[in-house]
Amino acid sequence: MGSFKPGDPGDVRELFDSIAPRYDQLNDLLSLGLHRVWKRRAVGWLKPRAGQKLLDLCCGTGDLALVLAEKVRPGGHVLGLDAAAEPLRLALQRSSRQSWLPVGWQQGDALATGLPQASFDGAVMAYGLRNLPDPAAGLAELRRVLRPGGRAAVLDFNRADRSSPGAGVQQGFQRAYLRRLVVPTARAFGVLHQYAYLEESLQRFPTGPEQERLAREAGFSHAHHRLLAAGQMGLLELVA
Repeated sequence: MGSFKPGDPGDVRELFDSIAPRYDQLNDLLSLGLHRVWKRRAVGWLKPRAGQKLLDLCCGTGDLALVLAEKVRPGGHVLGLDAAAEPLRLALQRSSRQSWLPVGWQQGDALATGLPQASFDGAVMAYGLRNLPDPAAGLAELRRVLRPGGRAAVLDFNRADRSSPGAGVQQGFQRAYLRRLVVPTARAFGVLHQYAYLEESLQRFPTGPEQERLAREAGFSHAHHRLLAAGQMGLLELVA
């Protein structure tokens, strides 16, 4: 891969196709396993229950979709959608070893899923919104496919609002984390180019208050951005 352009659909697909075999291991290393805790917070907001139809947008290798599939049994179903083919292939391998889980996979664009309007009871998007070329359009598509009253949880890195208390400290810690842990670890795994883009992608990512505003403009009746991990991560809690 050459120079990665954050938000470019082709570059994003190539990025996740190339890192898919090491993606889960890298997530565990780079977050010290805490990404599982943050994802549980997203599931906690969603409150999945038996019989529901749920969507995992930008599902990657499917770990979150498989958790949700366990919770919607019996009678429910989870669809995992991602733009990149290789993560979906790994997701399919994982689900084939748990054939009792009601989950399916589909390759598609999170900005134009082609899914029927108001067809899901709830949705999650973990570390996907930041990679979309238009986060506002991504939130609008998320709202479109949800039934009225349906919940959604959007988990991603947090870009500190400069006007908020402690923003400078948060930004300094995040910069150190990206430069001193993420980049060296990515270099050791031979995927430096794929991970070096993270800091640049955060510079163009909406802050928590901006995400709340965009979600309301997209038609969500409730939008609250909750800080996690001392402000390093953010969970956008939504109700259609």
